[in-house]
Amino acid sequence: MRNNEKPNKKKKQNDKENLKTIILLVLLAIVLAGAVFAYYTNIKEDKNEKELAFTELITSINEGKIEKIEMTTGSAAVKVTLAGEGDEKDREKTVVVPSIQAFMELVQEKVDKDNIQIELIQKPVNPILKISDALFSLLPTILLVVLMLMIFKMQGLGGDSGKVYGGEDGSKPTGVRFNDIAGLDEEKDELIEIVDFLKKPNAYLEMGAKIPRGILLYGKPGTGKTLIAKAIAGEAGVPFISMSGSEFIEMFAGLGASRVRKLFEKAKKMSPCIIFIDEIDAIGSRRTSNSGSETENNQTLNQLLVEMDGFDTNETVIVLAATNRPEMLDKALLRPGRFDRQITIPAPDLLGRENILKLHSENKKFAEDVDFKSIAGDTAGFTGAELANVLNEAAILATRNKHKEITNLDIENAVKKITVGLEKTNRVISDKDKKLTAYHEAGHAVVSKFLPTQTDVKEVSIIPRGLAGGYTMYKTNEDKFYVSRTELLEKMVALMGGRAAEKIALNEISTGASNDIEVATGIAKDMLTVYGMDDSLGPISLKVDDPYELQIFGDKVIDQVGNQIQVLIDNAYVTAQKILTQNMDILDRVAQTLLEKEKITSEEFEEFFKQ
Repeated sequence: MRNNEKPNKKKKQNDKENLKTIILLVLLAIVLAGAVFAYYTNIKEDKNEKELAFTELITSINEGKIEKIEMTTGSAAVKVTLAGEGDEKDREKTVVVPSIQAFMELVQEKVDKDNIQIELIQKPVNPILKISDALFSLLPTILLVVLMLMIFKMQGLGGDSGKVYGGEDGSKPTGVRFNDIAGLDEEKDELIEIVDFLKKPNAYLEMGAKIPRGILLYGKPGTGKTLIAKAIAGEAGVPFISMSGSEFIEMFAGLGASRVRKLFEKAKKMSPCIIFIDEIDAIGSRRTSNSGSETENNQTLNQLLVEMDGFDTNETVIVLAATNRPEMLDKALLRPGRFDRQITIPAPDLLGRENILKLHSENKKFAEDVDFKSIAGDTAGFTGAELANVLNEAAILATRNKHKEITNLDIENAVKKITVGLEKTNRVISDKDKKLTAYHEAGHAVVSKFLPTQTDVKEVSIIPRGLAGGYTMYKTNEDKFYVSRTELLEKMVALMGGRAAEKIALNEISTGASNDIEVATGIAKDMLTVYGMDDSLGPISLKVDDPYELQIFGDKVIDQVGNQIQVLIDNAYVTAQKILTQNMDILDRVAQTLLEKEKITSEEFEEFFKQ
């Protein structure tokens, strides 16, 4: 699948302008605060140089050292001139008195006796100081406003609700058509009538057909849910408003519901159009009675339910939504009249994978040995996004290796890199660990060979990849929709082959089998609790949402499940040991070859059994 989405330059430009405005306001507030702080600091420093303590003033008056006292109206600061010779300015000091009246009563007698000159000055207010005082008092308010503006911008208040493609504002269309999607032929056929309705709504209305309110697309991540929604808008040529479910949930209560209202108001004005809500489970999960953030989620969901149920018949607005977890959605959201259709977007089958690979190969150079059908066969279970990633990684590997074209080996290495991990050829490994890894991987491969339901070995390696010290890769010849009990049992035997080989060949066991044991235990548990494949328990399902629900089965059943899981694992381990004991010579030869060559291909592996 291919995505031709182009960035909305206009919206990005607006975001940049908003960011510049916020930065400018912050800088202005910082500069203003710095200026006011510096101004007051200078005043304080200037005062400190000529300040005189109140007690020193009284002492100086009693000793007759004061020549003149100046008092300013509306101020507690008193300016005194000390007696002596020299410039009068140098003899001036400032004293802050507790009270002018109390001060005059205290020194009146001494002032009259020594004829100290007293002046009362009507001093005008300094306009600059008055402005500075006003600005300084408003500084907290200014900073608070700037902070609120920043929060509002981050929360998207006042901004557009959703990203628009193909609107009247000049935004570009999605640029995606049904021809850009491969592997979803049946799903495209189901949605073609939606495109037809958006193009010719009157024909359906005259027939009495109701407008589909919503379509829910669900499936694994990367299967193309978002892409197919854009293709509908591209085919119909109508505006496409895209928004993620997480964008509705904000830190302020009620804001999520407000954004839902704005989104639908915009859609009605642009009708006919498509609203696409990605990851709708973020706001559409089941309502609860909890408080806090859950209340905000409930309000947002309630508003969404009201808006979807409140369309007029003449409003050609269709809501598309995508989710990976449909089981989490509220039942009220899934009823007819809201999401009328629920379409599963599955992982592509063999033919679908081949078509997807061909679609993504259009702008790449491939060698003649590349067979997309073979690659599709080796990538069962891959989604469209994963297949696109495989070819992209292959192109990167080809460029790094200075190939003129992408070879089949580049694609195989890309698949290994994605599924197993990055190859670590430079890691230093002791001979003891190498030998243990060689027998472990050889055990997997040899045991699998003697199990009819298991697929053929494609490659065995003891070169570390990712977290694994080595790996055994199998061919994937077909897409499986059902798995038999025998296949699951033999899968567990193959998984225990590594641990069995360690025990038989080296009389030792290691932590390298931890993942194998975990997977095997999971298979055994599912066989008993989900698939009902145990004869003693019968065809019952013990898969429950709440552990307390298991109480209806009683402790006896729970103990029996635990015992049977252990029996299945033990039987698989014993069977693996039996196979390896009977074919010890092959196990030794495979392990020794791995120690010498580090890798064994499928052709080389088959040669051991021909001998």
